[in-house]
Amino acid sequence: MEKAKLSVIQMFAIMLIFNLGSALVVSLGSEAGKDAWLSILIGMGGGVALFFLYYILFRKYPTLPLTGYARKIFGRYLGWCVGLLYVIYFLYSASRNLRDFSDLMLTSSLPQTPLLAISILLILTSCYVLYLGIEVLARTGEVFIVILILFGILGNTFILLSGNFDFQHLRPLLENGWKPVFTTAFPLLTYFPFGEIIIFTMLLPYLNRPELVKNVGISTIILSGIILSGTAALNISVLGVEEVERAIFPLLSTVGKVNLFDFIQRLDALVIFPFLITMFFKISLFFYGAVIGIVDLFKLKTHRQIIFPAGIIVLFLSVTIASDFTEHIEEGTGIAPYILHIPLHILLPAIMLVIAFIQHRFSTKVI
Repeated sequence: MEKAKLSVIQMFAIMLIFNLGSALVVSLGSEAGKDAWLSILIGMGGGVALFFLYYILFRKYPTLPLTGYARKIFGRYLGWCVGLLYVIYFLYSASRNLRDFSDLMLTSSLPQTPLLAISILLILTSCYVLYLGIEVLARTGEVFIVILILFGILGNTFILLSGNFDFQHLRPLLENGWKPVFTTAFPLLTYFPFGEIIIFTMLLPYLNRPELVKNVGISTIILSGIILSGTAALNISVLGVEEVERAIFPLLSTVGKVNLFDFIQRLDALVIFPFLITMFFKISLFFYGAVIGIVDLFKLKTHRQIIFPAGIIVLFLSVTIASDFTEHIEEGTGIAPYILHIPLHILLPAIMLVIAFIQHRFSTKVI
């Protein structure tokens, strides 16, 4: 691993930005209809439960990343294979998010620009920052979290002043009962975006105050859940549930309706710039998790020697992962939660925790 230390504020900033990611602009929880905001809050509770699972593993192996304590738990060879599985997953997740970003830019701002060109620019920027080290990315996060807050306040103020919202669109509460709320919260919302915090099992050893890991993790999940829930409620209030369900990026449509005095309008930048920030960090953190996993598994001297080869892999996957955006979304919502998220977010960490407890109990008795 890289010799670096992150402060509590830096870890909080990058975790919060990561949790928001693409979830801020997509129609999150739309399967629950008018109760999408409630489903997000329940999914947030599932995310907190998952973080506790990762936190307990971290407490048992505070100096090791996930790929390191997988070998301690499963043994040298099986643990190495498990670690490689997570590295592949992190590369895949980075490529999916890169595709999300490129498709939004094509849809909203750069319709004549090739998808590949947009992806190349972002992945090269990510490679450069990660080449400098995780501390540079974390310090950048400290700056951009303030900018995100300012943009959020400004955007919400304009939407509320425009008078386009109607909170009657959120009524009646639980129109179709609890079933669609819970089936949307589990598994989809629990794993996306909250379960993706598993990437921080690779980064928590960098925190300079490990005793505060639990506080940082839970607070960022809760805060991001509240922000995402409020955003979903605002989108439904402005657009109505039918339009939110049809929209690919409903927040963009919501901001697009702002028109104050026939002068303040066309405020797409209030969505696109925060999205650029959150996606840059999300892609970079998944990318970095994969890179330090490779360094750990293959015993490399430094992460710098594989940054650009790994970047090429992420770039290639992002443009070949799906033939179009519809297929890309169907893969992310219909296949990935069951094939990838349930085994990698819950089953394998739970098995590792059980084995770790057994190993600890057995070694204690031997002593």
